[in-house]
Amino acid sequence: MTINIILAGPRGKMGNEAIKMIDQVPDFNLVAVIDRKNEGKFLKDVSEHTHAAVPIFVEPEECFTKVEADVFIDLTSPETGFIHTKLALEHHVRPVIGTSGFSEESVQELKAIASERKVGCIIAPNFAIGAILMMKFSQMAAKYFPDVEIIEMHHDQKVDAPSGTAVKTAEMIRKSRTEKKQGHPDEREELAGARGAEIDGMHIHSVRLPGLVAHQEVIFGGPGQLFTIKHDSLNRESFMDGIKTSIYKVMELDELVYGLENIL
Repeated sequence: MTINIILAGPRGKMGNEAIKMIDQVPDFNLVAVIDRKNEGKFLKDVSEHTHAAVPIFVEPEECFTKVEADVFIDLTSPETGFIHTKLALEHHVRPVIGTSGFSEESVQELKAIASERKVGCIIAPNFAIGAILMMKFSQMAAKYFPDVEIIEMHHDQKVDAPSGTAVKTAEMIRKSRTEKKQGHPDEREELAGARGAEIDGMHIHSVRLPGLVAHQEVIFGGPGQLFTIKHDSLNRESFMDGIKTSIYKVMELDELVYGLENIL
């Protein structure tokens, strides 16, 4: 079975890696890309990662109207990705979204459109299989260790903080953790933000530095002990197995699924 794919964000680092992955999978066929530059050109003219004569579209509406596709991959930004995903669903193209930072309202709106049109959609804050296991194990541990803090570290070009992975981890932990306000009851910040963001008494800390890719530690504390669950993505190839799995799985869905852990 050949799966025809449209990709948004081909010039980014994640986009380049996804193009290489698509070229390597016999079942996948890249039929178009959406880019804010290079209208009318072909991908082979602007990318060193493919020799395919894949057309570039600046206007996503035109792309979805003119190109027959099964799956749409978006690796751009939350604002652009939301617009692209709505258009894809409206044209009955199944989105696989690897863009972090969607609001709960945006996810619910997209979920309603997907359900109404019975079109599969997967939104994943993180496509690394190891990161998904980190979140699942953290959810299990929180039942026994209610005192927990999350430290997420990313490259300095990431625009959203905290990361979608950190927020998703906290949301999963909430399901098994006894709600608790951590720290000293009279705790105060001498510098605003010193204790990070807070969700149900848990704290999330964001680090942005060149040299990082995507890293997270979930630190649990108990009497006389610490328990740390850590995941490191050392390069963007780490996300490709999750994207590949999602492309196959979204072909079987007729609704929106948020989080890769729900399809593994």
